[in-house]
Amino acid sequence: MANDLMNVKSGNPGLNDRTFNGLPRPALESERMTLQGTINKSFLALIVLMAAALYPWSQFMDSGDPAVVAAPMIVGLIGGLVAALIISFRPTTAPYLVLPYAALEGLVLGGLSAILERKYPGIAIQATALTFGVLAALLIAYKARLIQATARFKAIVIGGTLAIALFYLVTMVLGLFHVATPFMNDASPLSIGISLVIVGFASLNLVLDFDLIETGVNQGAPRYMEWYGAFGLLVTLVWLYMEILRLLSKIRQR
Repeated sequence: MANDLMNVKSGNPGLNDRTFNGLPRPALESERMTLQGTINKSFLALIVLMAAALYPWSQFMDSGDPAVVAAPMIVGLIGGLVAALIISFRPTTAPYLVLPYAALEGLVLGGLSAILERKYPGIAIQATALTFGVLAALLIAYKARLIQATARFKAIVIGGTLAIALFYLVTMVLGLFHVATPFMNDASPLSIGISLVIVGFASLNLVLDFDLIETGVNQGAPRYMEWYGAFGLLVTLVWLYMEILRLLSKIRQR
């Protein structure tokens, strides 16, 4: 359910084509958004996320009782959603809310990862390695201009992401009416194929994030948008990690 809520986004709830429209352009260069500043803040947010994930992870690994991570995960899910909505609609709050958002997401990811780790040993480190591997590969490809965020590329990725969001929404509604959708979580070839497609689109959203962060830097956006850029990138990485984790759990079931 956590990743179902994460996926309701148009490319990315933090970064979209209107992100930098109407923003003031600071006269001083020291007050403008920079690429290095965005990278530093993204790295800090990831550190906070991973540190927060250690709490539910250690609690579950010590006890083996899912109940001990239920409360932290619920707090993280609800709190993270609220923080994400506030940041998305009020970018000026990003410097104050991005790190709390990262910590809240860490509670969700830590609990979920621990539960699956107990069932499928090694799955958490595999998902983490694949997530950062995809990030590094796409960043290199983007910097080398092997992948370019053209208008056609953006239309395909955003359209596909919206379709995925609608797909998740329909399955959630069907679940409320007790209509089974086994292809979402079983280990059938269809289910694995669906997960591969979703992982693919989650990965390609990183390219949109890179492009929009670069756009903000080139347009001389205010410095607080470094935090907003870090937020958008973090949202995509959380989604990508959760989808990779789901994919690996399906493969391990076979």
